[in-house]
Amino acid sequence: MTDRLFAEQFQIVTDPVRDSVGLSAIFAVLSLLTLFLLLGVFRVRAWLAGVVALVVALIVAITVYSMPVGQALLSASEGAAFGFFPILWIVVNAIWVYHLTVVSGHFDVLRRSMERVSPDLRIQAIIVAFCFGALLEALAGFGTPVAVTVVMLMALGFPPIRAASVALIANTAPVAFGALATPITTLGTVAAGAGTDPRLNADTLGAMVGRQTPILAVVVPLVLVAVVDGRRGVRQTWPAALVAGVVFAAGQFVASNHISVPLTDIVASLVAAAAVVALLRVWQPSETPELAVDGAARRAETVRPAAAGASTVVRPDAAAEVARAYAPYFVIIVIFAIANLGPIKDTLAREPWTVVLAWPGLDVLGADGKPLSSANFTFGWLPAAGTLMIIAGVLTAFVLRIRPGAAVKAYGRTCLELRQPIVTVTAVLALAYVLNQSGQTSTLGAFLATAGGVFLFLSSVLGWIGVAVTGSDTSANALFGALQVQTAAKAGLDPVLLAAANSSGGVLGKMISPQNLAIAAGAVGMAGREGDIFRKVVLWSVVLLLFMCVLVTLQGTPVLDWMVPAG
Repeated sequence: MTDRLFAEQFQIVTDPVRDSVGLSAIFAVLSLLTLFLLLGVFRVRAWLAGVVALVVALIVAITVYSMPVGQALLSASEGAAFGFFPILWIVVNAIWVYHLTVVSGHFDVLRRSMERVSPDLRIQAIIVAFCFGALLEALAGFGTPVAVTVVMLMALGFPPIRAASVALIANTAPVAFGALATPITTLGTVAAGAGTDPRLNADTLGAMVGRQTPILAVVVPLVLVAVVDGRRGVRQTWPAALVAGVVFAAGQFVASNHISVPLTDIVASLVAAAAVVALLRVWQPSETPELAVDGAARRAETVRPAAAGASTVVRPDAAAEVARAYAPYFVIIVIFAIANLGPIKDTLAREPWTVVLAWPGLDVLGADGKPLSSANFTFGWLPAAGTLMIIAGVLTAFVLRIRPGAAVKAYGRTCLELRQPIVTVTAVLALAYVLNQSGQTSTLGAFLATAGGVFLFLSSVLGWIGVAVTGSDTSANALFGALQVQTAAKAGLDPVLLAAANSSGGVLGKMISPQNLAIAAGAVGMAGREGDIFRKVVLWSVVLLLFMCVLVTLQGTPVLDWMVPAG
């Protein structure tokens, strides 16, 4: 009986309710509404909201989409496994590296060093969350930038929820070119298979995305300083925010269109950081308000009373200690850069370093009758970002002179602190896989595609939904890239523009993805308060999404159609 239960094949149907995509979409959206209402309105803990939404998705899959019980459960199990590896594998090990710097005392050294560049938390948000976060996104992706930068912001004095909000909002503009442009590569593959336009390749699509997300990048640093310090922050630090945004945008455009799509974020992040540091040599904000949660302690650390009427200025850290403080991040960059070198990357992508397994018992066909590629589980145990983080952690422990026992103890403490986010991420990824493999996500995409010419405005929304559900721009492109191209053909729209809009709109769903909310909350020690963080960022996500929708719409009209690559 058990064998029979799990052996039954299932084929996706996008209109199971009276052959109507519209009616089917009402049921397809139920689990997502449940998830976001529980998080944002009822303030339910994220792990519980994820589990409840998963149950709703399973019920809809089985009763409405006629997915066999066994196939539905197997789909959820594969999603949960993907949530643990590679997603949680990255997060746990990234935060462990941070804990090693705390144990050794070098994170305080790093903080003091960054304060000498600028003691202003608003400027630090730009440098750490936007510039350094973009570099981590370029090299690793998959939650690594949020996991690392959020704890750096906390150590610099940001309140926990604000640190999480800043890290999530900053992790937008670089996402489409993250992990050496993996989302663009994926988009090029699925788009080429869905259309006949010769421009449907990774280079042209990357160039098109490079004419959308840079405009977003100009705005994001201004949003960051607004989140940190409201209108005063924008008024006093707009030169730094604008320099960071404009230089990053220029770097993205030039690299994606004229240098190399995979190197786009590396180029953009480095030139933006250099530009901000150069600006700070000749300009400083008119005021540096005390925004750190431990501001009094910071001031006391700089000038301590030695005797009545006297004070002693603390000596600056030795150059060697400052170098050690930065060493872990240098090590991370070097390891990821080496692992992504062409020959090495190709070698690590093959057995025995990477193994592709058909998920046992899972037999799902797409609406086209072909087996779903997502039913194959890729276990890249060595090239996985989490494994590279482990290597970086070992080298960090050596450089910072941390005893093996203390390093192992720090790892155990990291796992204990992340116990709730671990449940949340596995539940949310299980939910995403059930939605995708039962056809519920495809129903939502097909419903939006019925809008005809109006779809030009809605195409970015589709990518946004995909990333909000899966937490990955790569997954959203794999999910909806072909649909964007096919809809463009039916509606007489430009397929390159719509395919690129899927990725560019998708980056704005990253900050509200429950997966990333759980990562941010766990990193700042606020597991269970993901709903609070969600409410801080959801409005920005929607506002920036509307901005992208308007931009894409204008690019599809004579107003800005000159921005679309001709061939």
